[in-house]
Amino acid sequence: MSEPMISSRWTPFLFLAPALAGLLIFRIAPIGVALAGSLTGVSLMGEARFVGAENFRYLLEDAQFWSSLKITLFFNLLINPLQLFVAFALALLVFRPLPGLWLYRTLLVLPMAVSTGISAVLFGLFLDGNLGPLNGFLEWIGVGAQPFHRSQEQALYTLIGIATWKGAGYWMLFLLAGLYSIPPTVYEAATIDGATSWQRFRFVTLPLMRKPMAFVLVADTAINFLFFAPVYILTSGGPAGTTSLLMFEAYRAAFTFSDIGRSLAISTILLGIILVIVVLEFRLLRSPEERA
Repeated sequence: MSEPMISSRWTPFLFLAPALAGLLIFRIAPIGVALAGSLTGVSLMGEARFVGAENFRYLLEDAQFWSSLKITLFFNLLINPLQLFVAFALALLVFRPLPGLWLYRTLLVLPMAVSTGISAVLFGLFLDGNLGPLNGFLEWIGVGAQPFHRSQEQALYTLIGIATWKGAGYWMLFLLAGLYSIPPTVYEAATIDGATSWQRFRFVTLPLMRKPMAFVLVADTAINFLFFAPVYILTSGGPAGTTSLLMFEAYRAAFTFSDIGRSLAISTILLGIILVIVVLEFRLLRSPEERA
């Protein structure tokens, strides 16, 4: 009997090699480049030079950076719980047997088929003050036309609405899978014990959905901190800087002011914030058994 060409000990690594190579090239290496670039500056002659923590010191003294940081944190403080709540409500809705359920599910996941950039363009037309159908409807019912993304008071909330429309259906699929993974016998046992619908939801569904909800919240947080396309297309950080999220500031530093060091320093700080918040979310969402 011939010896196998490759030891079975190395077989798992061979199957994982393409994924590990992609992770190294497209994830870890860019992080290393960003960290190194945040410590460099470019002279007027175009030569890169090591400047240490100078880019970070300039950022900490920059009022625009602190304003963008506050807007970014406020944006995520609102949108992450909102998207999780909407996605979970939709998952509970389509989890029940309803007539025409396939149609509801198709409509809910339809935003996934539209790219973020195209959805921003479509919303720009939909919310237009002159030709937009939504403002036409609001005027018809007597509310009056709204400026939406052109208003300092409404622009950030308009972006939150667009992001929620785009992402809720996607996150709903993960939560729906979590609902289907709950054994029906658990609900049967609770019903036999006399639990009401609310008690089954409170003491069975919510505890068993802790891990799917934690995954959605953590992944959603990482994505929303990098929210960019609708800001670039609809508001360009305005009006008056009210939608100038950190990701947009990093883009503007690099491609408007050609300050690569500042852009990479903002990206590095953004990465650090995401890591800290994700670790906190994991710790807060652990079950009592995992905390013990």
